[in-house]
Amino acid sequence: MAGEHYYTEEPKVPHDRRLIHFEAGAERYQFWTDRGVFSRQRVDRGTRLLLAEIEIPPAGRFLDLGAGYGVIGIVLARRAPEAWVDLVEKNRRAAALARVNLALNGVTNARILEGDGFEPVAGQRYHLIVTNPPLRAGRALVEHWMDQAYRHLVPGGRFYMVARTSQGARTLERLVARRFGSVVEAAKGGGFRLFYGERGERGDEEGGAGTPPV
Repeated sequence: MAGEHYYTEEPKVPHDRRLIHFEAGAERYQFWTDRGVFSRQRVDRGTRLLLAEIEIPPAGRFLDLGAGYGVIGIVLARRAPEAWVDLVEKNRRAAALARVNLALNGVTNARILEGDGFEPVAGQRYHLIVTNPPLRAGRALVEHWMDQAYRHLVPGGRFYMVARTSQGARTLERLVARRFGSVVEAAKGGGFRLFYGERGERGDEEGGAGTPPV
């Protein structure tokens, strides 16, 4: 996409829709993709690592932040049928594909919300928030998502992030530790790292020890 990033509201590139297939363990999925969306040729390695290693609660409210055409949120919804999953996506083309992909994969316990970051879910609280963030949109955006993730978690809820090591994953891990008070590196491989922060049971708004006021 010359001159245009997928983290944009209205991609201008011409359409070129295609159907891709994805296996996660014994589960099989299909996804419609298009030009102007992230990882349209295949499910990317970071997402694969996240889905292979994440601990998914059996129920609760989940949020897939920056959901793209819906891979993470759809897999979470299928694996936890007693949960409810919100998928938030800024890119309207990707959001439209995600709606199609929900139906294509038989998911009824999820919805697509169009908008930037946490704006469409203001006031909501979640047991699990996951993201494969648009790092090329800038670190300031990703740091803002970390801060808002903490505020949108219930006490004991987890915020999972996967990031490419060469694009600053170690730095992002440290930032999660600063915001949440600690961080756990759940897995690494293929040039990616998966890590999470957990909101303390005390549920204070200012985060873990050593976290400056925001």
